[in-house]
Amino acid sequence: MLIDGDLVESSSGRRFDNINPATEEVIGQVADGTPADTDRAIAAARRAFDTTDWPTDREMRARALLQLQDALESERELYRQELIDETGMPRSLVASAHLDATLEDALRFPAGMIRDFAWERSLDPVAKGGQVVRRTVRKEAVGVVGAIVPWNVPLEVTLHKLGQALATGNTVVLKPAPDTPFNATRLARLVVDKTDIPPGVLNVVTSSDHLIGEALVTDPRVDMISFTGSTATGRRIAEKAAPTLKRLFLELGGKSAHILFDDADLDVQLPLAARWVTAHAGQGCHLPTRLLAPRSRYDEIVERVRAEMEQVPYGDPNDPDVHMGPVISARQHERVLGYLRLGREEGARLVTGGRRPAHLDKGFFIEPTVFADVDNSMRIAREEIFGPVLVVIPYDDEDDAVRIANDSQYGLAGNISTQDPERALRVASRLRVGVARINGSDPYAADAPFGGYKQSGLGRQNGVEGFEQYLQTKTLGLPDTFR
Repeated sequence: MLIDGDLVESSSGRRFDNINPATEEVIGQVADGTPADTDRAIAAARRAFDTTDWPTDREMRARALLQLQDALESERELYRQELIDETGMPRSLVASAHLDATLEDALRFPAGMIRDFAWERSLDPVAKGGQVVRRTVRKEAVGVVGAIVPWNVPLEVTLHKLGQALATGNTVVLKPAPDTPFNATRLARLVVDKTDIPPGVLNVVTSSDHLIGEALVTDPRVDMISFTGSTATGRRIAEKAAPTLKRLFLELGGKSAHILFDDADLDVQLPLAARWVTAHAGQGCHLPTRLLAPRSRYDEIVERVRAEMEQVPYGDPNDPDVHMGPVISARQHERVLGYLRLGREEGARLVTGGRRPAHLDKGFFIEPTVFADVDNSMRIAREEIFGPVLVVIPYDDEDDAVRIANDSQYGLAGNISTQDPERALRVASRLRVGVARINGSDPYAADAPFGGYKQSGLGRQNGVEGFEQYLQTKTLGLPDTFR
């Protein structure tokens, strides 16, 4: 772990196993942090924020982030294999989304924002109490940030959180998921060995105990929680953070709809629908897991999407031709299988998949699965399964499609497939989501705000909006005699 500038073991001396989800084998061990370790990390972050120049020295922060960028680049290929081994994400997806795309801009964008951002602005003077008052608005770091990261895309989320939190002058205690700790401990070593980031500015506490993160939420020395994960955990964080009224960024779950209109190019959009929902075995909060199909073409679409799902290559994530690997753990495997049983019990028609692959006796694999004749009130249409499961729901017309898409507690993302630009933009404006993708166009990047409406969270990751959420606003009144 990294605490106050030192790479340390747990105060208990204990370690826990890191399991490869594709082989079920132990790939190594990591320090099993304790509440005492978390306390030390918070104290270090508090001290670094209160007593060093990190919050005010923008030039130092920009230099340090670019040093970290170079350090990450120097171990890119080691990261690549490590991410495949601990997440089960296929090599092709690590290349396109998790590692390479993230390294392109996750740190470079906020480092550039340090230079370009309007840290201070002046308001027009006002007359108050017989004097002229000059007014200035400043942006300052929030303070100590507790960053809690999920297991599905751990490095991507970590770097986007750290890039913006550190660029804005905050100090951080990072809590990686126990299922995927190695990418964070590698980062800790790179910070120590290859950057000028002062001790205490970044701390990394690994632990098999999920409740270690709760200590960050309840501790009054922590000023903000930046969390990515499930809506259920997000609600608990909001509840536990209420007594200290700390700032929250919560990027939570989704049950995104893909509205397939009758003029959509099915030869393009149905293969894309299958690839979306099986990406990383369906373990993505934004993935379009509800396919809304026009009733006039419903049977045709169900049959064609079945064929597409059955052609998705899955298996060994090291194989460059594989698109889908395993789910992350035995616990998640059983959870997804439970939803597959539930779907049949609810009366949905299992079109394909629905079980563990017979030819894979090791690893937490699940067949790409399609349910048809799904009503939007069913639990498999309303709850986040986090597995390679697509539900196909019929609709009557545009208004009905929008109604069904919006009939969800979530509002993270939505897909629209049509060859009519006016309809695409009209429907996009009606969807209650934070991200709308038209014909598969994905806007995600470090400069694009990402987050959701409703119970998909609070705040935004990335973009100017994400940068600003790690900042406080201070308004100064100065007598006109001050120059």
